[in-house]
Amino acid sequence: MTFTLAEARAADAADPLRPWRERFALPEGLIYLDGNSLGPLPKTAPARLEEVVREQWGEELIRSWNSRDWIGAPQRVGAKIAGLIGAQPHEVIVADSTSVNLFKLLVAAARLSERRTILSEGGNFHTDLHIASGAAELLGLTLDIAPRAEVESRIGPDTNLLLLTHVHYKTAERFDMARITARAKAAGAATIWDLSHSVGAVPLQLNEAGAELAIGCGYKYLNGGPGAPAFLYVAEHLQERLVSPLRGWMGHARPFAFTDDYAPAPGIDRFLAGTPPILSLAALEAGIDAFEGVTMERLWSKSRAMFDVFVGLMEQRCPGLRCISPRGEAQRGSHISFAHEHAFEICQALIAANVIGDFRAPDVIRFGLTPLYLGFEDIWHGVDRLAEIMDSESWREPRYAVRGKVT
Repeated sequence: MTFTLAEARAADAADPLRPWRERFALPEGLIYLDGNSLGPLPKTAPARLEEVVREQWGEELIRSWNSRDWIGAPQRVGAKIAGLIGAQPHEVIVADSTSVNLFKLLVAAARLSERRTILSEGGNFHTDLHIASGAAELLGLTLDIAPRAEVESRIGPDTNLLLLTHVHYKTAERFDMARITARAKAAGAATIWDLSHSVGAVPLQLNEAGAELAIGCGYKYLNGGPGAPAFLYVAEHLQERLVSPLRGWMGHARPFAFTDDYAPAPGIDRFLAGTPPILSLAALEAGIDAFEGVTMERLWSKSRAMFDVFVGLMEQRCPGLRCISPRGEAQRGSHISFAHEHAFEICQALIAANVIGDFRAPDVIRFGLTPLYLGFEDIWHGVDRLAEIMDSESWREPRYAVRGKVT
């Protein structure tokens, strides 16, 4: 049964999350289905950044480290993220990038065990595997990259760490965090979770799931802006046992004592390294504050409904594109992906039609289902324009095959 434009508009009118759309600057006429890669600009961010630049930096200058608590920003913003992932406020801190934070946790956690293997999934986001290979080489460990279906069976007596992405960046497949964490722990291995495609998109309860170590980025569903700082999570009971391999001054117990010897700060603060990036932290905080007043359960409920509408419309209007995302709601994240031999060209033609998704090599188009600001009418029009492109085969125009540095 066809989901009509009138039904899409009625669904938007009845949507309790519809007012949150006004918290974001969304260009008129543009359908933005790429918030899983870069979130849009929160409307409060420009004024927030202007205040930080003009008043705090411009007028108070260096005094703002104390007077405006710049020094506490990594902990303050981390505590806000903790509320979105089911962690305690003192278990999350914002610092550096996902890649840097992953390196910190890999090396720190691996040193707790004499076991020699880091296990991860083949096809995992490539930076995770690259960082893991570097950490393994540095520590004299072996990186075992297993097919997804074999990951659990490969956990063995020599497994030191299990590194997994909770929601797969390409297919949106989701691991059962609680079950796999328990499976690894029973085998004597620790697990590091990459939450980059989960945080702000699907309900997370890290404490309940027994998760001990995690990282995630700030510029996707958290809407922190391009290159926004990342975060890391360390369960309270592990914090004093781990020491970051990047022993920067901000991770020191007394950073302004200027001592030559290194003494790690208590708790999560020891995972800081360099000076906090105040401007980008301010933008990230604006993105996280946009979640105020909404629960992850309500967001996930809308995401499920949008997925059903999207996949139904695609089956009717664009049967030549094959859905590769799981249909079961417990097995997927909040984006939906389709495979096609000419996915890149189709994606470029769609962008030219003012519908922005993204391409992932070699043959996948992804669409982010971001309930804070996306509407059902957006989905209807997006699929309608895609159907026109497929029916007319306008994607075959040579200009759509030209690849830029970023794809």
